[in-house]
Amino acid sequence: MLFTLAAFADEADSSIRHQITALRQNGIPYLEIRGVDGENISAITHAKAKQVRTELDANGIAVWSIGSPYGKIKIDEAFAPHLDKFKYGLETAEILGASHIRLFSFYMPQAEADAYTDTVLERLDQFRTAAKGSGITLCHENEKGIYGDTAERCARIHQAFPDIKAVFDPANFVQCGQDIQKAWELLCDHVEYMHIKDALADGTVVPAGQGLGGIPYLLERCSCKVLTLEPHLSVFKGLKDLEAETSKIGAYRYPTKRAAFDTAAAALKNIIEEIGGNYGNN
Repeated sequence: MLFTLAAFADEADSSIRHQITALRQNGIPYLEIRGVDGENISAITHAKAKQVRTELDANGIAVWSIGSPYGKIKIDEAFAPHLDKFKYGLETAEILGASHIRLFSFYMPQAEADAYTDTVLERLDQFRTAAKGSGITLCHENEKGIYGDTAERCARIHQAFPDIKAVFDPANFVQCGQDIQKAWELLCDHVEYMHIKDALADGTVVPAGQGLGGIPYLLERCSCKVLTLEPHLSVFKGLKDLEAETSKIGAYRYPTKRAAFDTAAAALKNIIEEIGGNYGNN
């Protein structure tokens, strides 16, 4: 089992320069880019994207995926302006050399989610149409409060659009009361890569292997090779804007974001080693 590591390095530092340092010092060759010098990736100019690409290339770091907010709007919000932002993001992804874009399936009242299936699929289809010919793989992440926050509704998306792959986030499923093994069995054939984040039953985020996310179980069975570290072990700038409900942090608090990031990286590497795997440069 040979894995390639990526990370949301904005959890180590908001500065792209310090993100690069955190990645290099932890032996992580890929970036899932989300925050850039205090701006969300969807908001940076293309001139800024070119500058970032130059810095990353000079340091041997590649962008694996755009950790975008596309699909993180309410289902009753106007979609056309959001679709235009997505099209702009496709151009940003091309500049950065990203092969994937992470997206979501819209916030809505959870008790009424099934009633919005057709609307969700129609909007995701517009994302697909816009991305055709770009060479970029669209990947849907299960996220609290969106249509696809249960494994069953995620499966509907992937069955309707097999070219939209899954980003499997075990902590998000734990926080939504989903059985991890059942969710994996339902979605494993659609999984493109994983987000490594773990949580307890009360939603508290913990280092990989300390929660109910079943990360060793998943890594022993997954055919996907890329793992994106997403620690959420300390509240970093912008977290409140990334989730409808901020993750609980609990006992795992650290003096700096970098300390939290390093702890999360070490926890993931320990699991990989314990199951007899390797992480590329190990």
